[in-house]
Amino acid sequence: MSEDALPAWRRVTAGEPRWAAAIAMLAMIALQVSLPDGLNLTSRYVLPTIEAVLLVVLVAANPLRIDRISTPLRALSLTLITLASLANAYSAVRLVVDIVTGAHGVQAPALLATGGAIYLTNIIVFGLWYWELDRGGPAARSAGLAEYPDFLFPQMTAPGMADPHWEPRFADYLYVSFTNATAFSPTDTMPMTRWAKLAMSIQSVIALATVAMVLARAINILN
Repeated sequence: MSEDALPAWRRVTAGEPRWAAAIAMLAMIALQVSLPDGLNLTSRYVLPTIEAVLLVVLVAANPLRIDRISTPLRALSLTLITLASLANAYSAVRLVVDIVTGAHGVQAPALLATGGAIYLTNIIVFGLWYWELDRGGPAARSAGLAEYPDFLFPQMTAPGMADPHWEPRFADYLYVSFTNATAFSPTDTMPMTRWAKLAMSIQSVIALATVAMVLARAINILN
């Protein structure tokens, strides 16, 4: 089969625009800053500041399309996501522990806002993980380096029903993360590799614990 006859996700294409992932990262940092001091892994502004600096470096080094395969840039991106993941995991665990022990003595609206921030951050963080790790990341996908996908999107199984130029971009991975966090299981996109299955399982556990504990405590406060 010639290169042009292959679907876009299996051949060399132009890299996807940087702006969608960058906006998601900014939103993630803002959500972290909004959390109460007691739920932060460090001082409220330490990790968000480090993440913001890493984001600035990433955007400055590759501002338009992510088509440059660079080990240092990929390491910076993974470091940023790792820091955000650790911070949000700590916040989720701390919130659940505080609710169980009765240490979280805030009003229901504030509790729901806090839980909502952690829940939304969880969606963004895992969307970034899926986007960054699937088939080696966005730059590797645009270069067509990996043949087998870590996530099987519907467009891959029904190419006749999809735009021939379709290929997964950040919005697709964010949607996978959103549906996994709300349904607590895969929906239209299936994880194909062990790391993808494990990551989706961890995300579901965090989402389920956050939603269940926050809603239960908020209802109890209102009653």
